[in-house]
This record gives sequence, C-alpha cells and structure tokens, in this order.
Amino acid sequence: MFQVTRFSAAARLLGAAALSVATLASLSAAHPAAAAGHEVPGFDHLTITVRDAGADADGTYELFCNPHGGSHPDPDGACAVAERDTRWGEDVFAPVPEGSICTMQYGGPATAHITGTWAGRPVDATYDRRDGCGVSRWDRMVPLLPEVR
Repeated sequence: MFQVTRFSAAARLLGAAALSVATLASLSAAHPAAAAGHEVPGFDHLTITVRDAGADADGTYELFCNPHGGSHPDPDGACAVAERDTRWGEDVFAPVPEGSICTMQYGGPATAHITGTWAGRPVDATYDRRDGCGVSRWDRMVPLLPEVR
C-alpha cells in the first residue's frame, strides 16, 4: 500500500530553491569548459574577429557574459554594451536597414565579424566603417568592438 506524503508549500519552495542553486552551481562550474571552446546552454557566447582596426585591436576574441569572461580585453564593458541594447524581439546585431540614407563619411578599413549566441539567439553579424551608417553602428558597439579613430 502506498503512503501519501503531503509537502507544505514552503517545503516545495525550499526544494525548488535548492534545485535552482544546484543548477546554477553546475553551470558555473561548466563555464571553464565553455571557455575551452565548448558551447554551454544558457551562457551568452560571442566570437569577435577584428581586422584592419590597428595592430593592438586586430585579432579574434572570445566573450562570455553572465558570468563575464573570455579573452576579450574588456568583458565587463563588452557585455554591458550588448546588454544595454537587448530588447525582446529585436536583434542587437541587426544590420543597417535596407534603404537607409547614410552619409558618405568613410571611417577606415576596419571590419569585424561576430558569431555565437546572444539572448538565446544565433548571431552572425558583420561590421564595417565604409559610410556614416556603418561608423555609427560600429561606434554604438564600443567596447565590444574596438574604438577606431
């Protein structure tokens, strides 16, 4: 015969809280594995490749957010920039809309390619500074992207 045990709402809540803490602890422990190149669900991970922005800025960087880390020179600032513009249903890394009127301001030969996962969505974005729209889009992402003068 079965014995039915009833748990109080407080006991169920306490159990759920303990499970949440255990889950977070295991994900945090997995973060170093993510830094070694393995995707970990629930972590924002971006790979940023920068070219022609200057010897100190060129290269490929890994960025992890929540918690912040990776080989990016400023993970706290880079994560903050992306988080600042994150809105439900909008793409933080969206290209300049088709038909936009842009100034003929040339910002230099710098390019960047960002891939990975942000807010649970895949990212595959390219950046350049060939006109005013591109310069403005790039500058909004500093320090995720390097400051170019």
